[in-house]
This record gives sequence, C-alpha cells and structure tokens, in this order.
Amino acid sequence: MNPGLAVPDWTGVAASLLLVAVAALIAYRQRLRVTRELLVAAARAGVQLVAVGALLLVLFRHAGLPGALAWVVVMIVIAGQVAGRRGAGLPGAITAATVGVAAGSVVTLGALVLLGVISTQARVVVPVGGMIVSGSMQACGIALRRLAEDARRGRAQVEARLCLGLSTTAAFLPFRRSALRTALVPSIDATKVVGLISLPGAMTGLILAGVDPLTAIRYQIVVMYMLLAAGALAALTAARVAERGLFDDGQRLVVLPAENNRG
Repeated sequence: MNPGLAVPDWTGVAASLLLVAVAALIAYRQRLRVTRELLVAAARAGVQLVAVGALLLVLFRHAGLPGALAWVVVMIVIAGQVAGRRGAGLPGAITAATVGVAAGSVVTLGALVLLGVISTQARVVVPVGGMIVSGSMQACGIALRRLAEDARRGRAQVEARLCLGLSTTAAFLPFRRSALRTALVPSIDATKVVGLISLPGAMTGLILAGVDPLTAIRYQIVVMYMLLAAGALAALTAARVAERGLFDDGQRLVVLPAENNRG
C-alpha cells in the first residue's frame, strides 16, 4: 500500500453509517416504503464486501491466474441470473442473459489479456473482469427487458410482418434494434461525458492510490472502451438467443405470460 494514502479505518467505516441513517430517515419521513429495504441493502453490502475482501486476499496470494479466471466465471453465472430476471416472461431469459454476459466478458477480457493491454496477475484480472461482467450484465438486463416489452406491445406488427412472408428474424428486426439501442445508450452517454461530469471509478481509485493522473487516464480510456465493446457484444448475443425462444416451431410469436394474465 502507498504509505501516503489515507484509507478510512474501521472507525471511519462505522461513522459512514450516519450517511445511511440520513437516507433511511428521508425514506421514512417521506413514506417511500423502502426504509427496511434500504437498511437491509446497506447491511448486506457491508457483509458481502468484507467477505469478498477476505476471499480476494486468499485468491491474490495463493490462486494465481487460474483462480482469478474461476472467479470471473462465478461472476458471469451470478450476473446471468440477475440480468435474466430483467427479462421476466421471456422464454429462457436467464440462459440468454448468461450466454450474453459470457460472450461479452470472455471476448473482451480475452482480447485485453492476449493483446497485453492488462497484466495476467490475479489482482488485475479480477477487478477488470468484474467491471466487464458488470457492464455486460447491465446491457443484457436492459436489452432483455426492452425485448420483452416490445414483444408484448408489438405482437400485431410482428404477426403482420410474418403474414407478408418475412422470416422471424426479419419480422422481429426492428424490435431487436430498439432493444440494442436502448441497452447501449447508457454506455454511450457515460463515454461522452467521462472526465467532464465525473471521474470514473478506475481513474479515481488509481488517483487515490497515488498514481499520476495521466497514467490513471490511460487506464480509464481502456476501461471505457472495453465497457463499450462488452456491452455491445453482450446485448447482441443475449437478444439473439432470447429471440429464438420467442417463436415456436411454426414460426409463430409465442404468447408471453403477462399477456395470458390480461386475458
């Protein structure tokens, strides 16, 4: 650790709970009905981070690159579950999300490692892999949610295009494009204003660790570009996989559960 780096001790961490109390008080006084959820989330985050920190300490010291890659695989599986729930109602949403996150993460992280952009040390692969998996998860979640919404709202349009003789891929193409566009907008907007509105996490962490700002900027540029690639690959893959489950063997658009509920 950089001896000049001021890191909060556990007393400081405990003091930061006052900030959680402020948020909880606002939620309670405004009757938002999320006070309990907010407190549980804060407690869960603390416990999870302490546990992960302990595991990473062991991983960095003993597991090496194989252990780091195994950790990334675990993150991909968990991210697939989370993103898949965003596409509730889509047949095989969790599978589509997992495949999408895996595609975006493996291709992007693999390219960074093979091209020598990042080190193969576990302490580098794990955090960089985590950022990639997280970005892929968010893109997949948004794409699948939009895909499910469009499949419900645009049923008449899809069926009309099928009646005109279009293939299932061509009939659903406008909705896939809409889902992908929606999924990529957050990453594009973040890339446009990086450094102007906020200093992103990777750059901030390096600066706090005492790294020269220009060096930190180089790392952040790589991070932003890798997140764009991972998000695009993940969203496209997840959308294509999910799209296959939207049509039956007779090339008819299936009825999603929510549609059945509306009668």
